[in-house]
Amino acid sequence: MMVSLFPKGNSRFGSRQLLVILILLSLILPIQTGRTQEISPTPVISQPSPPEQTPTNGLFFADIIVRGKPVFQVGSLGELSATQRAEIINRRIASILVRSQTDSQVSLVPDPQRGIATLQMNNRVVMTVTRQDAEDFNLDVETLGQWWAKQLNQAFEQPPLVIDVGQRLFSTLRKFQQETIDNLPSFLGMLLVVITTGLIAASMRHVTLTGAQHWEVDRNSKILVSRLVYGLVWVIGAIVALGVLGLDFATLLGTLGLTSVAIGFSLKDILSNYFSGVVLLVSRPFRLGDQIVIQDFEGTVTQIQLRATTVKTYDGRVVYIPNQAVFSAIIINNTASNIRRNSITFGIDYKADITKVKEVINDAVLSLPEIEKEPKPDILVRQLAPSTVNIEVRCWVNSRRLPFLEATSLMAQAIKEALEEAEINMPTDIYTLKFSDMLTISEQKP
Repeated sequence: MMVSLFPKGNSRFGSRQLLVILILLSLILPIQTGRTQEISPTPVISQPSPPEQTPTNGLFFADIIVRGKPVFQVGSLGELSATQRAEIINRRIASILVRSQTDSQVSLVPDPQRGIATLQMNNRVVMTVTRQDAEDFNLDVETLGQWWAKQLNQAFEQPPLVIDVGQRLFSTLRKFQQETIDNLPSFLGMLLVVITTGLIAASMRHVTLTGAQHWEVDRNSKILVSRLVYGLVWVIGAIVALGVLGLDFATLLGTLGLTSVAIGFSLKDILSNYFSGVVLLVSRPFRLGDQIVIQDFEGTVTQIQLRATTVKTYDGRVVYIPNQAVFSAIIINNTASNIRRNSITFGIDYKADITKVKEVINDAVLSLPEIEKEPKPDILVRQLAPSTVNIEVRCWVNSRRLPFLEATSLMAQAIKEALEEAEINMPTDIYTLKFSDMLTISEQKP
């Protein structure tokens, strides 16, 4: 059934109009068809991406390296991953560089029947260009093979020294950059651990110093304890930070153990001094300002370090004694208490009244302000010598060196003057000469 597009009363005019439209369409359609055929799609040939823009994951692409410089990249092939394939090709290239001259060029040998091509040098196959490679780089096999051959020939040419150094430096920096990016989370974690460890160590040192104010120890011991706490926190933090970087704790602790043993044997004397210093600061056999006797040295302690103890002798010399020697030596601390006992021994005549002598000496000694009233002085008969009765006087005086000497001198002077005033003789030793044969001397007159 036909449906007319024009009114029934004007069918003739409609036929003419339809004819004109068909003529116009016949003229226009060939022109449009020609224009459409002129704009035919051309294949977009994508150039192989530079190595920096291609992922270097071993499962997809891996670098082909000549003299330490990445040249191009290859993808995986069958059961071979990209890394395994690149290792095989790099081994062949290294063998060619070592055993052969690089004056010859890498040539492309196509194999149309198999749809592949090989890159050869000195009749040795360097690598194979497959259809998979062509698909990876959106090129045909021959074009991709020619491009790879060109890259290898340029890489085989020995560059000048400056260029070679620059290329190696660039390769090293590129590798470092890639490893840095890969390990960035580990680095950030390690940095966070280090910052946290520093804050905790500083806080612990401050807390230790604040809490040590109530301890009955000297300042050096407080500082030592705070430093030990500070160092212990840093050791723990360092182990955790290295663990964040991926190091095995068991391996790390084993390495630290072996290192500690090696350091201990090589630095035995030095470490012994340090450990002895720690023990001395903790046990505190003496403090700063104490007057001590160590071996042949007597003086005032001016400094206690981890390695050595400094003593200033009474004649003005400064002696540095290693802590190991101090720790193993017999130490006499003259100022461990505020007072110490002094004694003087002298002789009196056998005819003197010993009871009266004791009273005179006791009064003379107690009259001196440098002599302690408690404990009371001791006056003892120590020896019946051939010509004298020896009396020992013991008194308690200030333990410091100078007051001790001054009190001793004043006590001896007071005893002498008191005995002389009481008319008590202090004879010297009397020696009797006895002759066995008497000589007779005769007087002759001239």
